[in-house]
Amino acid sequence: MNVIKLGQTDLAVSEVGFGAIPIIRLEKKEAVRVLRHAFHRGITFFDTANAYRDSEEKIGIALSGVRDRVVLATKTLQRDGKGLREHLERSLRMLRTDHLDLYQLHQIAQEKDWEGVTAPGGALEEAHKALDAGKIRYLGVTSHNLSMAVRMVRTGLFSTVQFPFNFIEDAARDDLLPAVREMGMGFIVMKPFGGGAIDNAEVAFRFLRQHAGILPIPGFDATPQIDEVLSFYTSPNEVTDQDRSAIQRYRRELGTRFCRRCEYCQPCPQGVMITPAMAYPIVVNRMSAAVAVKFSKIPMESVTNCTACGTCIKKCPYDLPIPELIRSNYDLFIKHSKELEE
Repeated sequence: MNVIKLGQTDLAVSEVGFGAIPIIRLEKKEAVRVLRHAFHRGITFFDTANAYRDSEEKIGIALSGVRDRVVLATKTLQRDGKGLREHLERSLRMLRTDHLDLYQLHQIAQEKDWEGVTAPGGALEEAHKALDAGKIRYLGVTSHNLSMAVRMVRTGLFSTVQFPFNFIEDAARDDLLPAVREMGMGFIVMKPFGGGAIDNAEVAFRFLRQHAGILPIPGFDATPQIDEVLSFYTSPNEVTDQDRSAIQRYRRELGTRFCRRCEYCQPCPQGVMITPAMAYPIVVNRMSAAVAVKFSKIPMESVTNCTACGTCIKKCPYDLPIPELIRSNYDLFIKHSKELEE
């Protein structure tokens, strides 16, 4: 596993990192096994967040014995100083460390978020106190809003930015990546598989490897997934005509109104299982309608609870019309169900 430098920091990291959302669904013992496998295979950058339930605790258990050989990054959604301080102290406890290599202000996407963190007594001010105290080494930021991400990069306040980048969501290539390189920052790639919409890992990473110096952090919850991704880095990268055709096929199938599975819309106050309901057309395309009806039965039936209250729309960083889309997906589900009964 090659090592890259994260921007102008002194953090030397593996060229592939570990995204920790998927280990949420693993039992603690299994999560620890997967994390340790990743480390023994050469992954040294582990990214999580205070909001990712017990992922910090699992990482702390798995990697505390090799703390000096890994780079730990976590995040907070807090906008005020007091909230950040509380989140930071909890993260340090859960991760079993006295410092974090990278601490990220998470999902700064709207003007109100930026105003909150930069206000007197806000999260940014408290983060600088933590920097001075040695509790964090470098400060980063994450976003799903391209213009906001570019704006924050150009402030010079952060060492890294984390943003979605894959062959479907490639807007970062034209504006954000050049700004990142101009400012000497590290670029951490969230959602290399489009939040689960891309199921061809080899093509996904051939696309990403065209862009030098970026750090993808795929989410892993099984050791074969880790081995598969790392196998792509054992030979020179080449994007073939077949790969380009596959990319175009994905783009045609998914369009622009697809769920990236970031789950910021959750939880639904009415109990709708939004994420799997949004993914129903993808499941159909990948599994066939006959399989999808059984596979997605429970989440699709939960759509009937939707009151179109709009809570999910306000939370969605992509401004998707979620009630409209899940209702359309539900109609498709009913159509397929009836066809199978005939």
